[in-house]
Amino acid sequence: MSTDNTISPFMLEVMKSAFETVADELAIIIMRTACSSIVRDAIDYSTAICDRNGLTLAQGATTPLHLGSFHDAMSNLIAREAGNIREGDVFVFNDPYLAGGQHLPDIYVIKPIFIDGEIEGWSTTVAHQNDVGGIVPGSNSIGSTEIFQEGLRLPILKLFDAGVSNVSVWKIIAANVRVPDIVTGDIKAQVAACHVGEREFRKLFARLGAEKFRQCCDAIHDYAERLTRSEIARVPDGVYRFRNHIDGIGTDPQPIPFCVSLAVSGDEVEVDWTGTSPEVRAGINAPVPFTRAAVYAAIRSVLSQDIPNAQGFTRPIRVIAPEGTIVNPRSPAACGARGITGFRMIDCLMGALAQAVPDKVGADGSGGATIPAIGGIHNGAPYVFVETMMGANGGTAGSDGQDGVAHVGANQSNIPVEVIETGYPLRIERYGYVADTGGPGRNRGGLAIERVFRFLGDEALLTIRSDKRRFRPFGLFGGGEGSGSLNVINPDTVDETLLPVLLTQPYRLKRGDVYKHVLASGGGYGDPLERDPEAVLADVVLERVSVEAALRDFGVVIVSRDSRPAVDPAATAAARSRAEAAA
Repeated sequence: MSTDNTISPFMLEVMKSAFETVADELAIIIMRTACSSIVRDAIDYSTAICDRNGLTLAQGATTPLHLGSFHDAMSNLIAREAGNIREGDVFVFNDPYLAGGQHLPDIYVIKPIFIDGEIEGWSTTVAHQNDVGGIVPGSNSIGSTEIFQEGLRLPILKLFDAGVSNVSVWKIIAANVRVPDIVTGDIKAQVAACHVGEREFRKLFARLGAEKFRQCCDAIHDYAERLTRSEIARVPDGVYRFRNHIDGIGTDPQPIPFCVSLAVSGDEVEVDWTGTSPEVRAGINAPVPFTRAAVYAAIRSVLSQDIPNAQGFTRPIRVIAPEGTIVNPRSPAACGARGITGFRMIDCLMGALAQAVPDKVGADGSGGATIPAIGGIHNGAPYVFVETMMGANGGTAGSDGQDGVAHVGANQSNIPVEVIETGYPLRIERYGYVADTGGPGRNRGGLAIERVFRFLGDEALLTIRSDKRRFRPFGLFGGGEGSGSLNVINPDTVDETLLPVLLTQPYRLKRGDVYKHVLASGGGYGDPLERDPEAVLADVVLERVSVEAALRDFGVVIVSRDSRPAVDPAATAAARSRAEAAA
């Protein structure tokens, strides 16, 4: 830790905010110029400004699960390209084993920032591309058994070499993806953002000069570390353990366990994944940069929002991820759909954190993004629809779980119905909340969301990455589980087919087929018999909870008075007494 005290608190705050503003500007540029709905509308990308050593100074307000990923990527780039980095270079890569990436759909575009002949910073972006080739449209294949099946592998390459476009690299990318115009368009959006990051970084540098600017960068890391250590020191020392699962893969799913040990000692934390499942022969293994990012995102979510999202935040946190496990696979293990593993790591760690800081952690939620991907040929041209659908949070100490929100690991958005229907041969026949699904508790879990697609094309392949059907979202401190997820083809017909949560073989859609997806809901927090009867009544009025579920789950009797629902206090007291006696 630096001992330099020449940066005043006022200057530190100004520079922290300035770097955050630049990182956010990069994010806005990508949002406004990207071509794909997965980037532009779902916001599955991240931006960051790094210092001369490649350490993150600020991250754009997009995907928290990318929070820790830039450090591994930058460390790898700087080490491998030492002596080969020139002004005007723009680097591109995605491979987790060759380049420190996360999975092949996440393509990094990174530009060094030279001032007076020296690297003073880095403008960095990473975006989930609509498709990078491989055996299924959208490149999120659960059935892959090695990375070679998952699509285009990019080691660290120069997209621009000293300002000159590397046409060969652009041609290789375009030749290996199903929708080249969209993919190259998104990469160009990332390049544009990097250029703007360089411009704004130079302005800040010019205001302060080299020495003061570098001191500010170091001070931001030290400040983030000090604040983080201060908050960790307030957590009771101890070892907190939790176990969670992914339901399993394919038609005969076997539970995939996650075991975490959270050891708090003074102002430091050790997160140990020993005991977690070995790597699997499927596309859900999480490379270790993603594992670290998941840990940082979970811990960051229970700390003060005033802590800068700078690399110094990670200094008091040690991550142990045994090699050969699903959280640190060995090459060439498949990892295209590794997002589900990252979300499950966060959920598992939240279960441990709930023991350490119960007032700061809510019950389990829907489990992060579900990814349905539908691709084929329509009107003579290939298309790929990919969506990161988000659902609900669990109840907390102070409130009900939120409905229709992103997982803490992914500040992403569901794609609007209009965008889907105008861009793809799909019609959305239902999109909304499902009543009686929120886990019962003193504070109820958020409701499940369902989306029903009707396929209007001739033929397409459907792949699905979802979870939490068997191992449903857990409640906390007496709260009940949330409801589980569903994937159904042609519901309520003689052809109704229930699909697995993690589909290893694509399902072939035909014209008129209906795909119904229901996300898991949120778990409850606290004893449901302690829920305010008026809150239950409000849920009944809003059709979030049925009259039957009000009695079954909360012991609240709802009657009709003057044609309006009302609570029967005496009957409710009796019902709750019977429920407590039976417990």
